[in-house]
Amino acid sequence: MSLLFIFDMDNVLYEYDWRVRMADMTSLTGHSLDELRRRWWHDGGEWAAEAGAFTSGDDYLAAFSEAMGQEIDRDEWLRIRGAAMTPWPDSIAAVRRAAELGRVTLLTNNGVLTGEHLATLAPEIVDVFGEHLLTSSHYGARKPNPVVYERVLEAYDTDAADAFFADDMTVNVDSAASVGIAAHHFTTPAGLLAAIEAFAASRALSR
Repeated sequence: MSLLFIFDMDNVLYEYDWRVRMADMTSLTGHSLDELRRRWWHDGGEWAAEAGAFTSGDDYLAAFSEAMGQEIDRDEWLRIRGAAMTPWPDSIAAVRRAAELGRVTLLTNNGVLTGEHLATLAPEIVDVFGEHLLTSSHYGARKPNPVVYERVLEAYDTDAADAFFADDMTVNVDSAASVGIAAHHFTTPAGLLAAIEAFAASRALSR
């Protein structure tokens, strides 16, 4: 059985500046940050979307537009999401190394609209992840719910002991570890690469 390396996206492979995104959303909608939170960024809005509440990008955008009280253009929504992302080449290089050691897949807390456009939003990682650019919405659960990790393992027919996961949020790391995955708390690209190498070496010794 080959190893499986699972990576978060925001603040692991890309710097994600939520403040930039919200500032642009404020400009687009005319709503303040507090109002954006009240209307969408909560358990019944974005967090539900990340857990798979919407089956298509069109459904997501319709619900988002209704919450904003105005029609939101898809291209503008995507432009704003992408403008908040800056690639970290050294982290992406670590993923390339992981791809030499096993299979790689993305697991990012995002809704289906982001999922449908990840190849456009994150072009720097398309060649290494290929069709495995996946959001939490694809699995019908969001981190840190342990169910999402169990579903990833099932989808890839992988034992937890053969899986590695990297995330910048401790709560997500701890949840992945609770199901037996080798979980790494991301702080630096160098640390990520070292953890990948150490995991692969440890699994080689155990076989």
